[in-house]
Amino acid sequence: MFLPCLAIAPQPDGGHLPRLGNRLLDDYLDLVAARARPNTVLATAFDLKVFFEAVGKEPARVGGADVLAFIKQQRRPRRGAAVVRIEDGEAGLSARTIKRRLASVAGLFEYLIVRGDVERNPVPRGLATRSPGRAVRGVPLIRTPRTLPRVIDPDQADALLAALRTHRDRAMVQAMLLGGLRRCEVLGLRLGDVHPGEKRLFIAEGKGAHQRIVPVSPRFFATLADYLELERPRTSATDRLFVVLKGARRGQPLSPAGLDEIIAGARRRAGVAHLTCHQLRHTCFTRLREAGMALEAIQAQAGHRSIESTRIYLHLANDWLAGEYRRAVEAIDAQALVER
Repeated sequence: MFLPCLAIAPQPDGGHLPRLGNRLLDDYLDLVAARARPNTVLATAFDLKVFFEAVGKEPARVGGADVLAFIKQQRRPRRGAAVVRIEDGEAGLSARTIKRRLASVAGLFEYLIVRGDVERNPVPRGLATRSPGRAVRGVPLIRTPRTLPRVIDPDQADALLAALRTHRDRAMVQAMLLGGLRRCEVLGLRLGDVHPGEKRLFIAEGKGAHQRIVPVSPRFFATLADYLELERPRTSATDRLFVVLKGARRGQPLSPAGLDEIIAGARRRAGVAHLTCHQLRHTCFTRLREAGMALEAIQAQAGHRSIESTRIYLHLANDWLAGEYRRAVEAIDAQALVER
């Protein structure tokens, strides 16, 4: 019986890496750490821990049946069959979570194949089917629903900004709401990344370690100037842009938990039922699309590697589909009149 134990081990260079107590798994985590950010390494370690706890076998003994049994186990109701998520009506783990865990497991076995430790990957790419008169095609193991992200309306955005208590908090929210920055990108900003004369920000710590330069509204830079002039401690030794303003950690970089707490408090005071940092980002790109910004420009602003990730804002924008439908119907009606 193989039961991995997740632990965080200190490294000679002063960093920390997750460990699972198995040579093959730990070697793979070393590879992931060399290619990805710490949060990705930790998520991969947790995915592998969950998988091998459920399977209870060493990697070399895992087969396709074990993977299918794992999927079935993950699909079981977590809090009773009557308790389901509103967005997809499922009682077990979400399809996206299971798919991500399978991707982590598949990545491990591809690595072990290259090393020569195993001969094949037990995670199938899909299930082969044959329809009458058609060629064999693959059906994915896990079908993930395509759901549209939530956005907030302009009145809610105004109420949220009014509920924030400091210039720092308003600047961080405006960076997401007006510039479309991710939470990690806001917290990763440094003093040297701000270019007020050009009204642009340099994003040095984007998703996947990709960098970009993005324009942001002058409103953000006005709020940021008030924060730097009136609130940011002069004694702060860090070059991080956003820091803690009071308490024992005054002057130190603001943490993700700290930003989440700020958003949660402002949301309650503003009377907004549900709000996350990523919703602010989605709201930004939805409004930009509604204002006529080209999809390719939104892709560059968002830092998306694929245009497919940006296409959701076509569907979120209120007037895009209606406008396209109206123009098509008018053309059809005009053609019908000519034919008469």
